[in-house]
Amino acid sequence: MSRAGPSTVEATFVFADIAGFTALTEAHGDEDAAALVADFSRSVRAELPSSGGSEVKTIGDAVMLAIPAPAGAILLGLRITHELMRGHGAPTVRVGLHHGPAIERDGDYFGAAVNLAARVSGEASGGEVLLTAHTAALAPEVEGVLYVPRGRRSLRNVREPVELFAAVRTGEPTERDLPREPVCRMAVDPERSAGRLTYDDTAYFFCSLACAAEFARHPERFAH
Repeated sequence: MSRAGPSTVEATFVFADIAGFTALTEAHGDEDAAALVADFSRSVRAELPSSGGSEVKTIGDAVMLAIPAPAGAILLGLRITHELMRGHGAPTVRVGLHHGPAIERDGDYFGAAVNLAARVSGEASGGEVLLTAHTAALAPEVEGVLYVPRGRRSLRNVREPVELFAAVRTGEPTERDLPREPVCRMAVDPERSAGRLTYDDTAYFFCSLACAAEFARHPERFAH
């Protein structure tokens, strides 16, 4: 019996992972980190029916999803970053996504759109949903969501710089309203920061445990 060949599909490909996972593993050990990843994957999987999407695979502490429509993917990404892991003792989650065609083979997806979504995820900071301008243009009006420009960025193995936007819930602080992290200079929402340290009676908030650890080693270098 002949097997069916690969097919081309179009979807929004989403990568979500735990920011600062390496530092988390070093701080709490492999067993606790593995349990957290399993909890994260289960929580994401439970949210998929509302978007009509599917889990493609897990890659370490990351999950890859395929969502039919960009708007549904954006809303799911915001749900994942803002609400899913609260109370689980996890650092923040980051999400990157891009909509485009890909080759489907045996339940997995391959192609430039998938690669770009993964690269966008790597650019996101903790608690951020980052997407390409192309994807934002396909969903120009998502209820309760606004897009904040993040500029053009050069991504690894992507020929041209890519225009990126952060999806932000209406009424939530934008980058201009948030304090800057002292190590990597990212804007960090104190309510969803991965860590908080006090030095010279000043509180500092961090996008990842790795940045918090770097600050703790040399606070005088980064303070003020």
